[in-house]
This record gives sequence, structure tokens and C-alpha cells, in this order.
Amino acid sequence: MERLNVLALSGSLRTDSYNRKALQIAKRFASEWGANVTEVDLRELDLPIYDGDIEAKGFPESVLKIKSAVEAVEVLLIASPEYNHSISGALKNAIDWLSRGDNSLNGKIAAVFGASAGGFGTVRAQPHLRQILEALNVLILPQPQLFIKTAHEAFDSDGSLKDKKTEERLKKLVHQTLEIASKLAQK
Repeated sequence: MERLNVLALSGSLRTDSYNRKALQIAKRFASEWGANVTEVDLRELDLPIYDGDIEAKGFPESVLKIKSAVEAVEVLLIASPEYNHSISGALKNAIDWLSRGDNSLNGKIAAVFGASAGGFGTVRAQPHLRQILEALNVLILPQPQLFIKTAHEAFDSDGSLKDKKTEERLKKLVHQTLEIASKLAQK
């Protein structure tokens, strides 16, 4: 069986964000499972805000780059912050561009999770992200779900999660998503 290709993406642009930290852990779990893992940094891409006039002139190079990266993988790992009870504008903008032309997200499988400094984690943002992705034909397992709350206290100085139950839940989410993707790839 061929190794799965995985793309990791953080919806947070901040260098030292909690979601970037959680994404690094998820990437490690995917690599340990045997997947080929790459990451796209939305801040480095500097995607323009989606605009139909820009699209009509042709996709910008940054859009072509993220579309190509997504089209080359079977699985997405998406760490999403919660901004005003929803997903970040940067993540929504990336998804909007990915859906244009040929929907680059069509048929992908995703593990979504997130971290927030609040007491609810990303419990309000993740249903929005799931709704958006499912409308674009992305398969997301219903369970397990992971909402890392009080994220400013959740990580050690080395970026690891302090709570081993949270770490195990993230590992389970990544591994179950990869197992399903592997089974579907064999059909």
C-alpha cells in the first residue's frame, strides 16, 4: 500500500499560535503513522482576499500554489482558531479560493481541531468549519472531536501538550482519519 499524502494547515497566522503548536503535534502523529506530511503556511502564501474580478483575470500564483498542494494529497490536517465564534478570515479566504474553478477540496478527508484561550476551546468555530468543508465534499469523521481550551495554559514551553488525555485524543483523531483515508484509497 502506498503512503498517504497529508497537508497540514493552520488557520492562525500568528507565529507562536496555539493552533500552530497543535498542528505540529498532529503532523508528528501523522508521520509516525507513516504518512508523507507537508505544511502550507497561509501567512507565507499571502493570498489575496477572494474577489471574482481577480479570479476572472486568472488565479494568482499564491492561489495556484495552495490549490496544487491540496490536490496532491488525500488528507488535510486543519488546526482552526476561534475568532468571534467562527473560523479565522485567513482560513475562510483560503477555503474560498480552493473551491473556485475545479474544487480542489473535492473528495478530501480532513481532521479538524483547534485551540483557543477561552474556556470552550473552539467548540463554536468547528461546526462552522465542518459545515463549510462538508458543503465542498470533504469527509470529516464525526468523532473524536478536539477543542483545546485555555490554550495559554495547555502547552509546555517545548510546544507539547501538558494534558496527556488531550494529546491522546489528538493522536486518536489523526490516526482514525488516516485509517479511514487508507481504507478508502484501497477501494
